Amino acid sequence: MYDVIVIGAGAAGLMAAATAARNGKQVLLMEKMEKAGRKIRISGKGRCNLTNARPPEEFREAIRVNADFFDVAFAEFNNKATIRLFERLGVKLDIERGQRVFPHSGKAWDIANALADYCADNGVTFMYDTRVNGILTSNGKVYGVTYINKRGFERKEEAPAVIIATGGVSYPATGSTGDGYLFADELGHTVTEVRPSLTPLRTSHPQRKFLDGLLLRNVRAQLVVDGEVVREEFGEIGFSERGIEGAVALRLSRDAVDALIDERKVKIVLDMKPALDEETLFDRIKREIAEMQPEEFFAELLRKLVPKNLVVPIARELDVHSKNYIRKVTDAEINRLIKVLKGMVFPITDYAPFEYAVVTAGGVCCDEVNKYTMESLKVGGLYFAGEVLDLDANTGGYNMQIAFSTGRLAGQLKK
Repeated sequence: MYDVIVIGAGAAGLMAAATAARNGKQVLLMEKMEKAGRKIRISGKGRCNLTNARPPEEFREAIRVNADFFDVAFAEFNNKATIRLFERLGVKLDIERGQRVFPHSGKAWDIANALADYCADNGVTFMYDTRVNGILTSNGKVYGVTYINKRGFERKEEAPAVIIATGGVSYPATGSTGDGYLFADELGHTVTEVRPSLTPLRTSHPQRKFLDGLLLRNVRAQLVVDGEVVREEFGEIGFSERGIEGAVALRLSRDAVDALIDERKVKIVLDMKPALDEETLFDRIKREIAEMQPEEFFAELLRKLVPKNLVVPIARELDVHSKNYIRKVTDAEINRLIKVLKGMVFPITDYAPFEYAVVTAGGVCCDEVNKYTMESLKVGGLYFAGEVLDLDANTGGYNMQIAFSTGRLAGQLKK
């Protein structure tokens, strides 16, 4: 009855199903949740950063692993093509800071609904509340799947092609629970160790309780592993009960997680005044002091330099009481303050689990997948798309584009 079965109605699966259906295939899209695009609907804090409009060479720099593998899929369906598609589907888009692309409405639902409608309009058959539990093969080729239906009975559906687009294990509440890795492993594929990526980082900084809710803009952060700077980022960084987060911390987390797994010493060094060198900052602080009354406190000087949440942590780090009179502040203390402002150290001791990770690093080994078709090199008629592959990128719309590009290519069912 069907030419292809797509497992997973996320970004990659929806794109794959719609592409195959537009090409005249009879498509069955199976999803374990009650609706399509659950992860899309919460992405980008509910706004859905669906791609990034940077030129190809800059876009490629954001792909953290297997960029060569991704080149083919991106060349066939790139960020500009994604923008054109959604605009044709009636979704007005905006390009914001950092070339990030969002729906004009600010609603991620518009992207998920547009993709689901795109599938339905092209004749895709949806089967929700359905958990695929096995891939059927014979003589090295797939011929269908077994699944548990909503009533709890095991059934099977046959098709000469199966696309695994089950996602990773990040945000498991949306249905991403690693099923695709199990299928791939059972069929002889290598699955690279999976771990959280773009995830908050936990710090042992003694003053971390004061930082909850703090957001710092235009800062420079260095990730230091075993005393060596391995990555540097500029932008926003925030603090919450989940840990250190924000775009800067999430981009640093990819390397930090790997280092922590290897039991290496990890820290983030934060420059909160990257536009000022130490000499210029010293002169500025001296001017601020000169304009203050002698009976004002050290805390009031700090409030002129940093957000309120940082006053107590910095004062304690300097071992200077926040209610010391400003007239008693010495040049030596000012220099120590500058060292902290230009290099506050946050030891990183752990990372947040998959429940808080934006994407999953690791996955199905790309060397075992045909990059020109997304078909398995081990099992005929088996295709992979999206986060289930060992493909991940920085935050900023790049990971969603990976899903769209690989889903589009898989859906073409090239041989």
